[in-house]
Amino acid sequence: MGSSTSSGLAGVVAELSAELGEGRVITDRQRRRTYESDGLAAYRVVPGVVVLARSADDVAATVRVCARHGVPFVARGSGTGLSGGALPHPDGVLVVLSQMREVREADVVNQRAVVEPGVINLQLTAATSPDGYYFAPDPSSQTVCSIGGNVAENSGGAHCLKYGFTTNHVTGVDLVTPAGEQVEIGGKALDPPGYDLLGAVVGSEGTLGVVTAVTVRLTRLPQEVRTLLAAFRTMDDAGAATSAIIAAGVIPAAIEMMDALSIEAAEKAVHCGYPEGAGAVLVVELDGAAPDVAGEFDDVVRLCEAAGAFEVRVAADDAERALIWKGRKSAFAAVGRISPDYIVQDGVIPRTALPQVLRRIAELGDSAGVRVANVFHAGDGNLHPLVLFDGAVEGAVERAEAVAGGILDLCLEHGGSITGEHGVGADKAKHMPRMFTPADLDTMQAVRCAFDPEGIANPGKVFPTPRLCGEQPGRRRGTHPLVESGAAELF
Repeated sequence: MGSSTSSGLAGVVAELSAELGEGRVITDRQRRRTYESDGLAAYRVVPGVVVLARSADDVAATVRVCARHGVPFVARGSGTGLSGGALPHPDGVLVVLSQMREVREADVVNQRAVVEPGVINLQLTAATSPDGYYFAPDPSSQTVCSIGGNVAENSGGAHCLKYGFTTNHVTGVDLVTPAGEQVEIGGKALDPPGYDLLGAVVGSEGTLGVVTAVTVRLTRLPQEVRTLLAAFRTMDDAGAATSAIIAAGVIPAAIEMMDALSIEAAEKAVHCGYPEGAGAVLVVELDGAAPDVAGEFDDVVRLCEAAGAFEVRVAADDAERALIWKGRKSAFAAVGRISPDYIVQDGVIPRTALPQVLRRIAELGDSAGVRVANVFHAGDGNLHPLVLFDGAVEGAVERAEAVAGGILDLCLEHGGSITGEHGVGADKAKHMPRMFTPADLDTMQAVRCAFDPEGIANPGKVFPTPRLCGEQPGRRRGTHPLVESGAAELF
């Protein structure tokens, strides 16, 4: 830690301890290590200092002090992210928002709720379901992930096929800017005039400021929900069934797919009782008006059987429905039963490219001697390959990372994306130039600099190297010292 940074951080600690109280400012190294990573534990950084925020005023005060001293800050919710988006800065402040858990308002008449960023995803549904409403985005980690984190990463979940991602359910945010100002963007109204600043903030991964309140849409609970599990001999057959369902004009709430390896892991972890001998299973859920669901459900069963399903199970009640979903929802953690280590990948491809891409993924794994378990949102082509390895074996980490990177290349080859819902964070920043041109990246970083000209809001995330805010685009003479040292790149 450089002397100027050390003195800046020391000044931050002194000011915040006086303003918030020493108990809310954590400097002890062992306690700081609690926050050294998010859900992507392969990346670990002990934060310079941790601040436990309890209100928007706490967040604003913290950010103002950071701005005054030129110290970077990173916002963190539940820490369940899988891209290193909440990875701390070693010489910066980690602003922990998990104590901000109040559902401030549940305005069911207007189908809106206002929540603090630490509110757990499923907590909002629990608070509004007695009135017949729920919060539609449902990441697999919804029992522990926070809505602030959902906003940062634009999380989706199993039901995003029909209901969309977090961005489709946010109508306003309260934001603390990187200068420490508190501003309101949007609100309860639909489509406010002016530039879509809300669209820029949702999915910005904490690089444009810290969200301290979120106004969200509430969705009416459906009249009918029907869930089935279809077992196939091969992934190709399951993929063909998925394409046939969508081609028939049926849009289920969810179509999820798991391969044999991920099924094996789920069985060992949660004993979900999926059909024996399945090379793949589809979990299909339909919801809506009872007559519509009944007709669509018959179509889905027929199409699955026509594609080669050798067994179709229909959930008779909520308990059976929960058991079907238990295997899928536990898949990420379950692979820990069959592998010491694993990488959760997240990419998107056109749905029609599923068979080719899955075969190529298998070839990548075989050539590297690495097992890959596939579990994904089949309906919208959002893949979550789980690359399995043993970090104790020499070279295993490198082989697994090569396969994980190769999977992203496959997604791009087929016109897809390097992330669907996990974000870019620290993990995928190096892949951004594969998807975007230098001009694209330059434009994106110009937006970031407009919000954060000093570059202190979650630095080192999303982009492969920091843009030098304040410098004009175009040809430059000479070499900037930061570029020369390798610390930055000009696009």
